[in-house]
Amino acid sequence: MAKTILKNILKNETVFCAALLLAILSAFLVRPDEAYFTYPDWRTIALLFCLMILVAGLRSKGLFTLLGHALLKRADSLRALSAIMVLLCFFSSMIITNDVTLLTFIPFTMLVFRMTGHEDRIVKLAVLETIGANLGSMATPIGNPQNLYLYSISGLTISQFAAAVLPYAGLSLALLLAVCIIGRDEPLMEVAAGTDWHPDKRRMAMEVLPFLVLLLPCLLVVFHILPYLPVLICVAAAVALLDRRLYLEVDYFLLFTFLFFFIFVGNMKRIPLVSDALVQAVTGQELLAGILVSQIISNVPAAILLSGFTGQIQPLLTGVNLGGLGTLIASLASLISYKIVTKKYPGSKRRFLKVFTAWNLLFLTILVLEAILLGKVS
Repeated sequence: MAKTILKNILKNETVFCAALLLAILSAFLVRPDEAYFTYPDWRTIALLFCLMILVAGLRSKGLFTLLGHALLKRADSLRALSAIMVLLCFFSSMIITNDVTLLTFIPFTMLVFRMTGHEDRIVKLAVLETIGANLGSMATPIGNPQNLYLYSISGLTISQFAAAVLPYAGLSLALLLAVCIIGRDEPLMEVAAGTDWHPDKRRMAMEVLPFLVLLLPCLLVVFHILPYLPVLICVAAAVALLDRRLYLEVDYFLLFTFLFFFIFVGNMKRIPLVSDALVQAVTGQELLAGILVSQIISNVPAAILLSGFTGQIQPLLTGVNLGGLGTLIASLASLISYKIVTKKYPGSKRRFLKVFTAWNLLFLTILVLEAILLGKVS
């Protein structure tokens, strides 16, 4: 039993395992002391916990599915249906994060396209939704974990944050729309997206309201208006009263991944030779470093690692967000889409990887060219 659990963790939580291993190995170089407690950015970890559990609450009440149904009623063709699903992922990710967006809408997309008899389009659409969620999430400080962390530690103003991400989010939106528009179109007589589902909207509103109210102080913590500890206690206590099962919906592996990378980076900063070498390698190349390192260890760990060796957070913010494109592991959210689609369609693994890599490299190339034209890459 224990062996099976360990095997599943190694298989499904590879980045967490790598972070744990690095933290342990670095502890042999820098012996644990009181300074270890100063390594983590506890504010970011607390915020991640609060946002994950509140969004899980909203999701459990069917709010996002209701939104999807409402939008799908406007679809009268396959082209319109595809565009709606991709845009839904793009804009939803700005608020509920890229991974929650994909967990919510990829299964919904598969249901809709199976019911309309167009399963052959699911792989490509899931890839475009994944790109949409990864790129849409860059537009807000709470759209993904790396944004939340970098915005929390950097002291960037909203205008500085916007300058780092909005030019690329805007072009990404235009590219996604273009891809949807040029796709093959067919008339769609009816979208059978679970027409037997008729929620009690008044009851849903009453159930959703407490989570929305709790979300407000979390946003005030993001913008440095409220301290994080009272808000964390308030959210944890309220969720215990509202629905304690939501504690099981939190991605604790992600939280501990953050914690272990904080320990590793903190230890590396205390080793002069390593610290000096990394500072020299990263300084002036934050954007490219963010993209390249993300391809290997994914963009969340890349943000934590590289931020420890540079004070130029703005280009790093751009780099780790663009770095979510490329390889399948460049963004952990991309793995969610892959697992959901290939679990339902085991024979689609090769095709998914082929389609995913082609579209991701195309988007990444165009956005890097934009960065070059804007003078952000030397």
